[in-house]
Amino acid sequence: MKKKTSNNLPFGEIPKAEGQLAKRIIPCLDIKNGRTVKGVNFVNLRDAGDPVELAKLYSENGADELVFLDISATEERRKTLRDMVLKVAEAINIPFTVGGGVSSVADVDILLKAGADKVGVNSAAIKRPDLINELSQKFGNQCIVVAIDAKLIHGNWKVHLMGGKVPTELDLFDWAQEVEKRGAGEILFTSMNNDGTKNGFANEALAKMASLINIPIIASGGAGTIQHFADAFIKGKADAALAASVFHFKEIEISDLKQALKNQGIPVRL
Repeated sequence: MKKKTSNNLPFGEIPKAEGQLAKRIIPCLDIKNGRTVKGVNFVNLRDAGDPVELAKLYSENGADELVFLDISATEERRKTLRDMVLKVAEAINIPFTVGGGVSSVADVDILLKAGADKVGVNSAAIKRPDLINELSQKFGNQCIVVAIDAKLIHGNWKVHLMGGKVPTELDLFDWAQEVEKRGAGEILFTSMNNDGTKNGFANEALAKMASLINIPIIASGGAGTIQHFADAFIKGKADAALAASVFHFKEIEISDLKQALKNQGIPVRL
């Protein structure tokens, strides 16, 4: 399938606004059994709608990219996810990333051929870090997003596996630096402490990560107000900000958000 362009940009090129790299706004659709769901702190999920319909709506309303995460993916469900990717690719004209249960070169190949622009890996990369090298070498680092779910425990950020269910001894910042060295093109960092709380992003952790690595960072977990997005870009030094419920339940309109960010001097594409 031919790769799409977003606003006439070649695939993989970060959009610019007034000569600066534009900060990206990314709605996230957590998929379970073919439906979009959203919870708080990774639990208490509720239905948020049809993923293809939501994708089309966000594409039309100014989202820069989309992220789809099959939060209960298993090998048997790969075909289901592939079918959804095909439908989404037909419905939108902006880049989108798909993740959940991705554990091999073959998985990534299936999703990219179905129309995904990037593929996210998480647990499989922690279990076998060489996977990142293999994917980057095979598909190019612009296609590979490493998702990191981490929780602040007794003052230390610890990486978690399996959709946040299994803690590890991995330090967030050590792991971020390692995945960059192994060829990741982008990091999607979700603070489990902030997820779904609408109290703001983990800006201190974001800023520290940004000082340690050179690849783009997507901030995730905690969006509740327009100012929270501004803070993620200004205080957290994030390159993109991802959110779910505030968009799904129309608490924040993307057009209003982008205009407010522009008014604060934050480069965005309107």
